[in-house]
Amino acid sequence: MTKAMGLISGGLDSILAARIMLEQGIEVIGVAFTTPFFGSQGAVQAAQALGIPLQILDITETHLTMLRSPKHGYGGNMNPCIDCHCLMLREAGRVMDAEGGDFLFTGEVLGQRPMSQNKDALRMVERESGYEGRVLRPLSAKLLPETIPEQEGRVDRERLLAIAGRSRKQQMGLAKRYHITRYLTPAGGCLLTDPIFSRRLRDLFGHPDPVEIRDIELLKIGRHLRFTPAVKVIVGRNAQDNERLLGLVAPGDDLLRVEGHPGPLCLIPYGGSRDDIQRAASICIRYSDAPKDEAIPVLWSRAGEEKRISVRSCPQSLPTALMI
Repeated sequence: MTKAMGLISGGLDSILAARIMLEQGIEVIGVAFTTPFFGSQGAVQAAQALGIPLQILDITETHLTMLRSPKHGYGGNMNPCIDCHCLMLREAGRVMDAEGGDFLFTGEVLGQRPMSQNKDALRMVERESGYEGRVLRPLSAKLLPETIPEQEGRVDRERLLAIAGRSRKQQMGLAKRYHITRYLTPAGGCLLTDPIFSRRLRDLFGHPDPVEIRDIELLKIGRHLRFTPAVKVIVGRNAQDNERLLGLVAPGDDLLRVEGHPGPLCLIPYGGSRDDIQRAASICIRYSDAPKDEAIPVLWSRAGEEKRISVRSCPQSLPTALMI
């Protein structure tokens, strides 16, 4: 039996591509990826609904290396879509080789994303992945050159589709036909397409210290204020942020909270100077329910030791000026 590895994101297009392959009697194994920027939960749900096995690959280390300097650059934010697709196909191809598979397929649609899904980009991704001729896009196959599995008769080209452009009308019609109701929105699971997260990531990459996974997880929480090239402060927005910050505190961090008044936690990853701590405490007060016109006690902890300092609120303009 012909065996194909399908890149499954949990989005409608990848689900439809898998259904089209299954309809041709092809054995399908799903491949999904996880990094700090996107997960595999949608892919897990899609694979269960499709009734196919799913392999989940953690590509964090390789992805981070690529992300710092993508060969083909970024999209509108920090999303290196072409390089990311190359990486995913390369990794899925390794699974295919190990499993004795015959070809790869994706849910890509010609012209759906003008920069990363035009004919030149699709051809480039295929070539740079190392699997040229063995990458099938079932939704747009009739608009693209014939692939090796089609030439070998493993796939019936006449039963493939010719969808192009950004309209979702044809996909929605297929979803209705196949009774597909649960799927991710396009690019909905990738933080690298988010402008605020991208701005924070760009700031993080702009400083020379090695980037740890925790640094990236912290980008997802609260407000971020840059004091100096070496010092950043993260201010919780709500109780959920405060709880998440507590779960990511490491030895050497400074953690501040206003005593006796509801308010945020303020975290200085890797610690700061005495002046940094005083300034962070004043910002902590500014975002709390404490009075803004008198000295307020703030609890400052580092490495299990806690001290009390007394500080007045900073001016309202200061956090705005420092916001990343």
